[in-house]
Amino acid sequence: MIRTLVIDDEQPARERLKQLLSAHPDVEIVGEADDGVQAAEKIAELSPDLVLLDIQMPGASGLDVAASLGKPRPAVIFCTAYDQYAVDAFELSALDYLLKPVNRARLAAALDRVRSSATVTTGRDRELEQLTQATGMAPTRFLAKRGNRFRVVPANEVVAFTFVEGVTHLLTATEQLSMQPTLASLARRLDAANFFQVSRNAIIRLDAVKEAKPFSDGTGEILLANGHTMIVARRRWRALLDKLET
Repeated sequence: MIRTLVIDDEQPARERLKQLLSAHPDVEIVGEADDGVQAAEKIAELSPDLVLLDIQMPGASGLDVAASLGKPRPAVIFCTAYDQYAVDAFELSALDYLLKPVNRARLAAALDRVRSSATVTTGRDRELEQLTQATGMAPTRFLAKRGNRFRVVPANEVVAFTFVEGVTHLLTATEQLSMQPTLASLARRLDAANFFQVSRNAIIRLDAVKEAKPFSDGTGEILLANGHTMIVARRRWRALLDKLET
């Protein structure tokens, strides 16, 4: 069975998708959501095999949701009324991109792609990893988790990202949230004009740096807007100063 989550902010669109899916006996609808934040929560809770995902939604867009996915990742089929997002969607390694109103034949073809990809889970994960490596798609907001709830954090509220004991954290001025993407995948997606990786385990937002103090061994220490200090690796110190001076 293909455990499927239907995500769209319009109930008639969800009902149509569920009706079309009912013609496929190997598809089980395990849930639905009507905004981006609820979508991320449902994906984390239900671990579906497939997500039918609208793009323009309240809270966080479908592209934001797809970019927040950790492993194991579901297959993603975007369903939208807007064709201008197609390039972005395929850079996010979506299995398909369906324009509304979705028709039976296109949905059936998309489901066949899901069935084929489901037999090669490792390959699908590798394809979806390209999502975090897509060029020209630096995120302007992030989905991060506090307890069992996701929060949308604008990029200008981020102080740093850290990786501690196998967990990626997003730090703001007042709180620490957890994230699903690895620090390495975040580093590939972030706007280099605004973020800088100071060590293997930390990325900072450049505007959040309040002080920079060099050490005699070539490393350095920075003071961030949330009061935290971080050590900057020797080979990154000079590059950081150059960034701060521009």
